[in-house]
Amino acid sequence: MCMRTTINLPDELYGEVRRRASDEGRTVTSFLEQALRDALARREAGEKPPFVVHPFRGGAVMPGVDLNDSAALLELMEEGLDVDSRR
Repeated sequence: MCMRTTINLPDELYGEVRRRASDEGRTVTSFLEQALRDALARREAGEKPPFVVHPFRGGAVMPGVDLNDSAALLELMEEGLDVDSRR
């Protein structure tokens, strides 16, 4: 037995879902059903979603800063400390 329901999706998300479902030769319903099952299974397995850093001042990171390069970030932070300690 299936329950019929209505969901509201942003147009761009629905468009992407339609394209992916079509590429896989599936219906939108089938695609969404599997996506929801996969998401629930990951949560039950204890998988955490990837951590994403959202800068909050200025809307973006400074030019040349790669948040995925921890060694470079450490170097930048140490340079900042050297500048601050000279004051």
